[in-house]
Amino acid sequence: MRSRFLSPGLPANSGFVPQGGSVKTGKMPEGEKTRQCKQEEEHRQKEEEREGLIEFYGSYQELFQFFCSNTTIHGAIRLVCSKKNKMKTAFWSVLFFLTFGLMYWQFGILYREYFSYPVNLNLNLNSDRLTFPAVTLCTLNPYRYSAIRKKLDELDQITHQTLLDLYDYNMSLARSDWSTLSTRKRSSRSLLHHVQRHPLRRQKRDNLVNLPENSPSVDKNDWKIGFVLCSENNKDCFHQAYSSGVDAVREWYSFHYINILAQMPDAKALDESDFENFIYACRFNEATCDKANYTHFHHPLYGNCYTFNDNSSSLWTSSLPGINNGLSLVVRTEQNDFIPLLSTVTGARVMVHDQNEPAFMDDGGFNVRPGIETSISMRKEMTVRLGGSYSDCTEDGSDVPVQNLYSSRYTEQVCIRSCFQLNMVERCGCAYYFYPLPAGAEYCDYTKHVAWGYCYYKLLAEFKADVLGCFHKCRKPCKMTEYQLSAGYSRWPSAVSEDWVFYMLSQQNKYNITSKRNGVAKVNIFFEEWNYKTNGESPAFTVVTLLSQLGNQWSLWFGSSVLSVMELAELILDFIAITFILALRWFRSRQQLSPPQPPPNSHDNTAFQDEAPGLSAPHRFTVEAVVTMLPSYNSLEPRGPSRDGEMGHE
Repeated sequence: MRSRFLSPGLPANSGFVPQGGSVKTGKMPEGEKTRQCKQEEEHRQKEEEREGLIEFYGSYQELFQFFCSNTTIHGAIRLVCSKKNKMKTAFWSVLFFLTFGLMYWQFGILYREYFSYPVNLNLNLNSDRLTFPAVTLCTLNPYRYSAIRKKLDELDQITHQTLLDLYDYNMSLARSDWSTLSTRKRSSRSLLHHVQRHPLRRQKRDNLVNLPENSPSVDKNDWKIGFVLCSENNKDCFHQAYSSGVDAVREWYSFHYINILAQMPDAKALDESDFENFIYACRFNEATCDKANYTHFHHPLYGNCYTFNDNSSSLWTSSLPGINNGLSLVVRTEQNDFIPLLSTVTGARVMVHDQNEPAFMDDGGFNVRPGIETSISMRKEMTVRLGGSYSDCTEDGSDVPVQNLYSSRYTEQVCIRSCFQLNMVERCGCAYYFYPLPAGAEYCDYTKHVAWGYCYYKLLAEFKADVLGCFHKCRKPCKMTEYQLSAGYSRWPSAVSEDWVFYMLSQQNKYNITSKRNGVAKVNIFFEEWNYKTNGESPAFTVVTLLSQLGNQWSLWFGSSVLSVMELAELILDFIAITFILALRWFRSRQQLSPPQPPPNSHDNTAFQDEAPGLSAPHRFTVEAVVTMLPSYNSLEPRGPSRDGEMGHE
């Protein structure tokens, strides 16, 4: 047996260090060595089989093979069990991933449908006592108010001369005093000056060239009529033309009429309500109406208007449907002391709307004919929309970027008109007379705002083309109440009863109209039935429906459950973890293989450096005992007595 002492710094692999510096070893039995190796192998296998807290696979192949062998997803096991058959492996691989693609394609369709937020329309019929809506009735003719009578007479005289020049038409002026015409012209030059600034002219239809002063007469069908509007410095002018002369004259007259109304400092000066001379009889639910049941306001084009059942403190209710349980009115339709150039029709205009909503007579109203009994049956209909992501509706208009100028609740038409009025004030510096006045603004009047008409018609064209964005900004309310109307007409009073009806009206209401039938009309407004319809919306594709549809698709293509989805998620996480570990190992191996580079401008003096970090510390020698199994020399010794002889000789 031999033993070696290693110089300091050599590693010690096995054995122990004896006290005297030498080791004496003997031969290890072969059976004991085999048993020790077997125990070490069994111990190593137990350590490998022991499951750790976090365990990762050694390769992608091992991960994929384990997943396919143990997952509950149908078809995955075929990728492992048929790996010796390449054609089957390729077939099942294509089929497996194709199925995955089809399933996620269906998932995409489901998600797209869910995020489109579809709704179901729910129709409900309710039966209950109905609150009667508000009813607005207008005379349909603007009245010649005493506060502006002189200026209106002057405007009528200027219009008479204009029609005479253009069409050779001599309009009769019932309220004009021709003897004082020249005196009025000399005393008041302001109106004539502004009318001459916006003259009514004819133009050719083809090239729209102004008609010269001394031009020969041409066919009237070859011309368009309108009035000229210019900017404040008269550098830009355009012709507001109309194909109909009636529309052109009415619009031109209305433009100057609005300027006259805007010059009134107090709007209450136009409040000349004459309820008894317009409404001869009023009954609701077989009871007589009084002044507490209506409110009055003035409309620039429709004259005096009266709104019934607008008081929220005491609203009418209909206990039964039918004509006898509604509102019945007898109204006067005579055109006496009215303005014929503003209104070209006779009768009255009626509109049914909800309380706390303004009456926009241009949008929802319709006319009542003289000498006719108009019976209007109503059907109430409520609409409730889903807000948020399901529709672009608003609850109360607080989230709409348009200020509400009306003293009423939010409606789409209220928002649109408020939007136009705010743009009018911003662009033109004044407000349009037809709409409410914003705070700090004043109505347009060409005595103060010379070119407001030019600005207004330019802005109106942009408004109709939605350049201002009012139709986009103003959204529908989520809750709406509408009334579906249907009207029936009959002659009233009849031929056999008109004598005593007109006699009673003349005795009670001082009705003394020569043309009796053209001066009176009757209106009946009532509920057709007791039921009212409610249109509601509900989500058509909820989260529960989405999960159910996803589960159906997953079961259809793979026949698995939610736990199978978790197995797939675990596969993805393990794949990411293995990728990170392999990348980290590769990065560390690159660092170990690359030798450290000395810093620049440095010298390699490793030959003069001490081996130990400290010079005063004594050297420690490490003794390694190497146990070497000596070979057996028995085969080299002579057999028999020769060996003994040699030993004896020795």
